[in-house]
Amino acid sequence: MQFLTKLFKIVVGIFLLPVCVGAVLTLWEVISKSGKAESIWITVLSGAVVWVLIYIFLPKPIWIYVFGHELTHAIWSWIFGGHLKKMKVSSDGGHVLITKSNFLTSLAPYFFPIYVVFLVVIFAVGSIFWNWNQYVLLFYFLIGVMYAFHITLTSHVLKTEQSDIKNEGYIFGGVIIFLGNMLVLLIGIPLLTKMNMQNALNLWLNNSMQVYNYISLHLSLYL
Repeated sequence: MQFLTKLFKIVVGIFLLPVCVGAVLTLWEVISKSGKAESIWITVLSGAVVWVLIYIFLPKPIWIYVFGHELTHAIWSWIFGGHLKKMKVSSDGGHVLITKSNFLTSLAPYFFPIYVVFLVVIFAVGSIFWNWNQYVLLFYFLIGVMYAFHITLTSHVLKTEQSDIKNEGYIFGGVIIFLGNMLVLLIGIPLLTKMNMQNALNLWLNNSMQVYNYISLHLSLYL
């Protein structure tokens, strides 16, 4: 049964590869169309550069990353009706005991930038109750810092074997993590630059279907 489950996930992972290609094509188009939001991009990228310099020249805050990593497991378990029973966090790694788990609860920390989400929620609440709109450039800057934090530290921990990904299978796990990150960007960039998010997601669907059609057409020529 375990072998069949792994085989099924490999097949699903391979089948989703055209969706990955569609995501890349869509991301390029979305970024191109958001080019007019220069002040936003400059501020966000400035924050990202600042974090990268911190990451390179200062000690890596692994404990903070691990805490967010394990908390993400717990939050996604809660989304699916589970709850947290135990969580252990240290600079050497972490562990979480949850009552419900699936491939999304296992892989979410690798594509769900939890500190970015916290920042967005805090700023949204502050803007409603305390008129924080005057601090919007600082918000964009911190978005850059937090998202670069997520990318760099996730890349850092992926250099070592991760049981979450190993258990789900490297092909399936890699594809889901990639698509999760693409989804975050294709939702986040339109929201940040005041584009139409629905149009971006529809474009992703259309591009993915075009890739499937392209593959189907060329396969039919050889079969």
